[in-house]
Amino acid sequence: MVRAAGQSARTSVWLEGKERRGGRGGGQPSGLDRDRITEVTIRLLDADGLAKFSMRRLAAELNVTAMSVYWYVDTKDDLLELALDAAFGELTLPDPETDEDWRDQLRALAREYRGLLVRHPWLSPLIGTYVNIGPNSLAFSRQVQRIIRKTGLPAHGLVAAISAVFQFVYGFGTIEGHFIARSAAFGMTPDDYFQHAMSTVTQAPEAADIVQESAELMEARGGDTVQEMWERDFGFALDLLVAGIEAMVARSTPQPPTPQPPTP
Repeated sequence: MVRAAGQSARTSVWLEGKERRGGRGGGQPSGLDRDRITEVTIRLLDADGLAKFSMRRLAAELNVTAMSVYWYVDTKDDLLELALDAAFGELTLPDPETDEDWRDQLRALAREYRGLLVRHPWLSPLIGTYVNIGPNSLAFSRQVQRIIRKTGLPAHGLVAAISAVFQFVYGFGTIEGHFIARSAAFGMTPDDYFQHAMSTVTQAPEAADIVQESAELMEARGGDTVQEMWERDFGFALDLLVAGIEAMVARSTPQPPTPQPPTP
Protein backbone atom coordinates (compact mmCIF):
# COMPACT_ATOMS: atom_id res chain seq x y z
CA MET A 1 0.00 0.00 0.00
CA VAL A 2 1.34 3.44 -0.95
CA ARG A 3 1.41 5.80 2.02
CA ALA A 4 -0.37 9.08 1.42
CA ALA A 5 1.79 12.19 1.39
CA GLY A 6 2.14 13.63 4.85
CA GLN A 7 0.79 10.51 6.55
CA SER A 8 2.95 9.60 9.52
CA ALA A 9 4.22 6.07 9.98
CA ARG A 10 2.73 3.96 12.74
CA THR A 11 5.06 3.68 15.71
CA SER A 12 3.85 1.45 18.53
CA VAL A 13 0.82 0.84 20.70
CA TRP A 14 3.16 1.54 23.61
CA LEU A 15 4.15 4.98 22.29
CA GLU A 16 1.03 6.51 20.88
CA GLY A 17 -0.49 7.59 24.17
CA LYS A 18 -3.40 5.20 23.80
CA GLU A 19 -5.21 4.80 27.07
CA ARG A 20 -5.42 1.23 28.31
CA ARG A 21 -9.08 0.51 28.01
CA GLY A 22 -11.24 -1.88 30.00
CA GLY A 23 -12.83 -2.05 33.39
CA ARG A 24 -16.29 -1.05 34.42
CA GLY A 25 -18.28 1.93 33.22
CA GLY A 26 -18.02 4.09 30.14
CA GLY A 27 -20.24 1.87 28.01
CA GLN A 28 -17.65 -0.77 27.18
CA PRO A 29 -18.79 -4.36 26.56
CA SER A 30 -19.14 -6.37 29.78
CA GLY A 31 -17.12 -9.53 30.32
CA LEU A 32 -14.17 -8.34 28.24
CA ASP A 33 -10.85 -6.72 28.97
CA ARG A 34 -7.70 -6.24 26.98
CA ASP A 35 -5.89 -9.12 28.68
CA ARG A 36 -8.70 -11.54 27.84
CA ILE A 37 -8.75 -10.39 24.22
CA THR A 38 -4.98 -10.77 23.97
CA GLU A 39 -5.11 -14.26 25.47
CA VAL A 40 -7.68 -15.44 22.93
CA THR A 41 -5.72 -13.78 20.13
CA ILE A 42 -2.66 -15.86 21.03
CA ARG A 43 -4.73 -19.02 21.12
CA LEU A 44 -6.16 -18.35 17.67
CA LEU A 45 -2.75 -17.47 16.25
CA ASP A 46 -1.36 -20.74 17.61
CA ALA A 47 -4.24 -22.71 16.13
CA ASP A 48 -4.73 -21.04 12.76
CA GLY A 49 -1.59 -19.02 12.05
CA LEU A 50 -1.10 -15.36 11.28
CA ALA A 51 -2.52 -15.46 7.75
CA LYS A 52 -5.95 -16.69 8.89
CA PHE A 53 -6.28 -14.40 11.88
CA SER A 54 -8.89 -11.64 11.66
CA MET A 55 -10.75 -9.35 14.02
CA ARG A 56 -14.00 -10.95 12.87
CA ARG A 57 -12.69 -14.42 13.75
CA LEU A 58 -11.57 -13.12 17.13
CA ALA A 59 -14.94 -11.54 17.84
CA ALA A 60 -16.69 -14.79 16.99
CA GLU A 61 -14.44 -16.70 19.38
CA LEU A 62 -15.23 -14.16 22.11
CA ASN A 63 -18.94 -14.30 21.22
CA VAL A 64 -19.11 -10.54 20.74
CA THR A 65 -19.28 -8.18 17.78
CA ALA A 66 -16.18 -6.90 16.05
CA MET A 67 -17.04 -3.40 17.23
CA SER A 68 -16.89 -4.65 20.80
CA VAL A 69 -13.27 -5.69 20.25
CA TYR A 70 -12.45 -2.29 18.78
CA TRP A 71 -13.54 -0.67 22.04
CA TYR A 72 -10.36 -2.13 23.56
CA VAL A 73 -7.92 -1.84 20.65
CA ASP A 74 -7.96 0.66 17.83
CA THR A 75 -6.44 -1.54 15.14
CA LYS A 76 -5.45 -5.11 14.36
CA ASP A 77 -1.82 -3.96 14.48
CA ASP A 78 -2.30 -2.83 18.06
CA LEU A 79 -3.71 -6.22 19.00
CA LEU A 80 -0.92 -8.17 17.30
CA GLU A 81 1.66 -6.02 19.05
CA LEU A 82 -0.01 -6.76 22.39
CA ALA A 83 -0.03 -10.49 21.59
CA LEU A 84 3.66 -10.34 20.66
CA ASP A 85 4.61 -8.80 23.98
CA ALA A 86 2.34 -11.12 25.96
CA ALA A 87 4.11 -14.10 24.38
CA PHE A 88 7.47 -12.70 25.47
CA GLY A 89 6.08 -12.80 29.00
CA GLU A 90 6.35 -16.60 28.84
CA LEU A 91 10.14 -16.43 28.93
CA THR A 92 11.93 -17.45 32.12
CA LEU A 93 14.71 -14.90 32.40
CA PRO A 94 17.93 -15.66 34.30
CA ASP A 95 19.05 -13.20 36.93
CA PRO A 96 22.26 -11.57 35.63
CA GLU A 97 23.09 -10.35 39.14
CA THR A 98 23.77 -13.87 40.40
CA ASP A 99 27.19 -15.50 40.37
CA GLU A 100 26.13 -17.92 37.63
CA ASP A 101 28.59 -18.01 34.74
CA TRP A 102 27.58 -15.86 31.76
CA ARG A 103 28.02 -18.86 29.47
CA ASP A 104 25.35 -20.84 31.29
CA GLN A 105 23.04 -17.83 31.41
CA LEU A 106 23.51 -17.13 27.72
CA ARG A 107 22.77 -20.74 26.79
CA ALA A 108 19.69 -20.79 29.04
CA LEU A 109 18.29 -17.59 27.56
CA ALA A 110 19.01 -18.75 24.01
CA ARG A 111 17.09 -21.96 24.66
CA GLU A 112 14.18 -20.04 26.15
CA TYR A 113 14.00 -17.82 23.07
CA ARG A 114 14.21 -20.79 20.73
CA GLY A 115 11.38 -22.52 22.59
CA LEU A 116 9.21 -19.42 22.35
CA LEU A 117 9.67 -19.22 18.58
CA VAL A 118 8.88 -22.92 18.18
CA ARG A 119 5.72 -22.75 20.30
CA HIS A 120 4.45 -19.69 18.44
CA PRO A 121 5.54 -19.76 14.76
CA TRP A 122 3.57 -16.54 14.14
CA LEU A 123 6.00 -14.61 16.34
CA SER A 124 8.81 -14.53 13.77
CA PRO A 125 7.22 -12.14 11.26
CA LEU A 126 5.82 -9.95 14.03
CA ILE A 127 9.22 -9.56 15.70
CA GLY A 128 10.48 -8.06 12.46
CA THR A 129 7.41 -5.86 12.03
CA TYR A 130 6.94 -4.01 15.31
CA VAL A 131 9.17 -1.84 17.49
CA ASN A 132 8.97 -4.40 20.34
CA ILE A 133 9.09 -2.04 23.31
CA GLY A 134 6.37 -3.63 25.40
CA PRO A 135 7.33 -4.42 29.01
CA ASN A 136 8.06 -8.10 28.42
CA SER A 137 10.09 -7.47 25.28
CA LEU A 138 12.09 -4.79 27.08
CA ALA A 139 12.73 -7.14 30.03
CA PHE A 140 14.12 -9.73 27.61
CA SER A 141 16.32 -7.17 25.85
CA ARG A 142 17.58 -5.86 29.18
CA GLN A 143 18.63 -9.33 30.34
CA VAL A 144 20.33 -10.06 27.03
CA GLN A 145 22.38 -6.88 27.30
CA ARG A 146 23.33 -7.49 30.93
CA ILE A 147 24.50 -11.03 30.22
CA ILE A 148 26.51 -9.99 27.17
CA ARG A 149 28.17 -7.23 29.22
CA LYS A 150 29.40 -9.90 31.62
CA THR A 151 31.39 -11.60 28.86
CA GLY A 152 34.20 -9.03 28.99
CA LEU A 153 33.83 -8.04 25.35
CA PRO A 154 34.78 -4.45 24.51
CA ALA A 155 31.86 -2.06 24.30
CA HIS A 156 32.07 -1.73 20.52
CA GLY A 157 31.50 -5.46 20.12
CA LEU A 158 28.49 -5.94 22.39
CA VAL A 159 25.79 -5.30 19.80
CA ALA A 160 27.51 -7.57 17.30
CA ALA A 161 27.69 -10.35 19.88
CA ILE A 162 23.98 -9.99 20.64
CA SER A 163 23.23 -10.17 16.93
CA ALA A 164 25.44 -13.22 16.42
CA VAL A 165 23.73 -15.20 19.16
CA PHE A 166 20.13 -14.11 19.02
CA GLN A 167 19.74 -13.67 15.28
CA PHE A 168 21.06 -17.22 14.99
CA VAL A 169 18.47 -18.36 17.55
CA TYR A 170 15.77 -16.40 15.71
CA GLY A 171 16.60 -18.16 12.44
CA PHE A 172 16.94 -21.59 14.00
CA GLY A 173 13.73 -21.32 16.02
CA THR A 174 11.82 -19.90 13.06
CA ILE A 175 12.76 -22.78 10.76
CA GLU A 176 12.12 -25.37 13.45
CA GLY A 177 8.73 -23.89 14.36
CA HIS A 178 7.60 -23.64 10.74
CA PHE A 179 8.75 -27.20 10.03
CA ILE A 180 6.70 -28.53 12.94
CA ALA A 181 3.68 -26.44 11.91
CA ARG A 182 3.90 -27.66 8.31
CA SER A 183 4.21 -31.26 9.46
CA ALA A 184 1.08 -30.86 11.56
CA ALA A 185 -0.77 -29.26 8.63
CA PHE A 186 -0.19 -32.47 6.65
CA GLY A 187 -1.23 -34.63 9.60
CA MET A 188 2.31 -35.97 10.00
CA THR A 189 4.91 -36.06 12.72
CA PRO A 190 8.15 -34.12 12.07
CA ASP A 191 9.97 -37.44 11.58
CA ASP A 192 7.43 -38.70 9.04
CA TYR A 193 7.42 -35.39 7.21
CA PHE A 194 11.22 -35.33 7.13
CA GLN A 195 11.37 -38.82 5.63
CA HIS A 196 8.68 -37.88 3.12
CA ALA A 197 10.58 -34.74 2.09
CA MET A 198 13.87 -36.60 1.75
CA SER A 199 12.32 -39.36 -0.36
CA THR A 200 10.71 -36.77 -2.60
CA VAL A 201 13.96 -34.86 -3.09
CA THR A 202 15.93 -38.00 -3.94
CA GLN A 203 13.67 -38.53 -6.96
CA ALA A 204 15.09 -35.40 -8.60
CA PRO A 205 18.22 -36.43 -10.59
CA GLU A 206 19.71 -32.93 -10.45
CA ALA A 207 19.64 -33.09 -6.63
CA ALA A 208 21.31 -36.50 -6.32
CA ASP A 209 24.81 -35.24 -5.49
CA ILE A 210 23.79 -32.74 -2.86
CA VAL A 211 21.35 -35.22 -1.32
CA GLN A 212 24.15 -37.77 -0.98
CA GLU A 213 26.43 -35.18 0.64
CA SER A 214 23.63 -34.10 2.96
CA ALA A 215 22.94 -37.70 3.94
CA GLU A 216 26.58 -38.16 4.90
CA LEU A 217 26.50 -34.99 7.00
CA MET A 218 23.32 -36.05 8.78
CA GLU A 219 24.75 -39.48 9.53
CA ALA A 220 27.85 -37.88 11.04
CA ARG A 221 25.81 -35.48 13.19
CA GLY A 222 23.96 -38.37 14.87
CA GLY A 223 20.47 -38.51 16.30
CA ASP A 224 17.67 -40.96 15.61
CA THR A 225 14.88 -38.38 15.36
CA VAL A 226 14.47 -34.91 13.91
CA GLN A 227 14.24 -33.51 17.44
CA GLU A 228 17.52 -35.15 18.43
CA MET A 229 19.19 -33.74 15.32
CA TRP A 230 17.92 -30.26 16.14
CA GLU A 231 19.12 -30.54 19.73
CA ARG A 232 22.60 -31.61 18.66
CA ASP A 233 22.85 -28.89 16.04
CA PHE A 234 21.58 -26.16 18.33
CA GLY A 235 23.85 -27.13 21.21
CA PHE A 236 26.94 -27.36 19.01
CA ALA A 237 26.17 -24.05 17.30
CA LEU A 238 25.77 -22.35 20.68
CA ASP A 239 29.12 -23.78 21.76
CA LEU A 240 30.68 -22.33 18.61
CA LEU A 241 29.26 -18.90 19.40
CA VAL A 242 30.38 -19.02 23.02
CA ALA A 243 33.86 -20.08 21.93
CA GLY A 244 33.89 -17.20 19.45
CA ILE A 245 33.00 -14.72 22.19
CA GLU A 246 35.75 -16.14 24.41
CA ALA A 247 38.25 -15.85 21.55
CA MET A 248 37.30 -12.22 20.89
CA VAL A 249 37.59 -11.38 24.60
CA ALA A 250 41.07 -12.91 24.68
CA ARG A 251 42.03 -11.01 21.54
CA SER A 252 40.91 -7.68 23.02
CA THR A 253 42.59 -8.22 26.40
CA PRO A 254 46.04 -6.60 26.60
CA GLN A 255 48.69 -9.23 27.04
CA PRO A 256 51.68 -8.68 29.34
CA PRO A 257 54.94 -8.13 27.49
CA THR A 258 57.02 -11.20 26.84
CA PRO A 259 60.10 -11.19 29.11
CA GLN A 260 63.27 -10.66 27.14
CA PRO A 261 66.44 -12.56 27.96
CA PRO A 262 69.11 -10.45 29.61
CA THR A 263 71.67 -8.91 27.29
CA PRO A 264 75.02 -10.64 27.72
